[in-house]
Amino acid sequence: MGKRVVITKQKIKDSEYMVTALFEDHQMLEVSCESIQENTILGNIYIGRIKRIVKKLDAAFIEISPGQMGYLPLSEAKEPMMVKQCRPGKLTEEDEVVVQVSREAIKTKDPTVSTNIMFKGNALILTTENKKLGISKKLSSEKREYFQSLFADRAMGKESGDFGLIVRTNAVNYTEEQLFAEFREMYEQFSGLKNIYKHRTCYSCLYHAPLSYVANIRDHLSMNLEKIVTDESSVYEALRQTFLKEDIVQKDRLELYQDPALSLSALYGLRSKLEEALRERVWLRSGAYLVISPTEALTVIDVNSGKCIKGKDTDFYLKVNEEAAAEIARQLRLRNISGICIVDFINMDTEDARTRLIHTLKHHLAKDMVPSVFIDFTKLGLAEITRKKIKKPLWEQVAETVF
Repeated sequence: MGKRVVITKQKIKDSEYMVTALFEDHQMLEVSCESIQENTILGNIYIGRIKRIVKKLDAAFIEISPGQMGYLPLSEAKEPMMVKQCRPGKLTEEDEVVVQVSREAIKTKDPTVSTNIMFKGNALILTTENKKLGISKKLSSEKREYFQSLFADRAMGKESGDFGLIVRTNAVNYTEEQLFAEFREMYEQFSGLKNIYKHRTCYSCLYHAPLSYVANIRDHLSMNLEKIVTDESSVYEALRQTFLKEDIVQKDRLELYQDPALSLSALYGLRSKLEEALRERVWLRSGAYLVISPTEALTVIDVNSGKCIKGKDTDFYLKVNEEAAAEIARQLRLRNISGICIVDFINMDTEDARTRLIHTLKHHLAKDMVPSVFIDFTKLGLAEITRKKIKKPLWEQVAETVF
């Protein structure tokens, strides 16, 4: 079985969630649980009011709706779209500014907002502050040159210095006609925003981001999905309207599952896989295991040899660590662990073994669509990994409920 996205409702205790899961060969690689009762604000665009500026943090706290604050790093506010400005050329308290939610609220932290407004398509991203043409580094040099030539004049020259454009990896699957149709749609959204924002009141939501499962599908289109399966007719219709009309997803790849004898959740074992993804201990095939412990500041992962009783020499420890490295990279994606991650691998005696482990870890981290980077080993031999924060980790998505 190739890569598939499964979208279905799952009841966890007294709460109902819309679960979007990515599978490959019956293994769940990623999962997102969105409460039916709560709407995510990630990607929404608001007119917010600056309530407080903290110089030590070089940040501003912006109220985007009554009682809802957002955190804005001032170093990233290059050319904000101002609705009301008390002091020209400088952001001050009580200013009103257009911001977009770029990261969900995580734990006790407010959501992060940005003045760099982005309109995301399936193949392109239009930006308002980074006014350059950027092309995915995952593309070959030949493809990068092709897209550079394609967009430099026909898109970037349209309104010189007005916006930036990012060509996503998935652009290789589109014709020129489809790419420019998507560009025109995003440019119209951008133009519409420019025309109205100065005439709207504070706390207005100027743009509602697509439904979370639509955004998830969009982000996974570059993975050559074999199937997109849902048993929810409303979800099926939303996906059909979004992707089929643009001829982005072939009709036979989008499936409305209808089998009263076996639910879609049961078919893919979603409940048991979610339970496993929330457990502290993760067993490896060798008999070793991981202990994953999230804290307020970071996530700690301990690698233990466990039931693995083969000859315990350097080669043995390297094989266990390499198996653990692959599983750790998978768990980071599956649980959506972000921020700082510290891993205590089993100690190894040689520098060559450590070099091989680093290579294995980097190889598996590179499979993640969310930027994940191995930093280094500390003097105490602990591996440092960082993963960009965008959405809540899995355990926080379902924090109010327990299986």
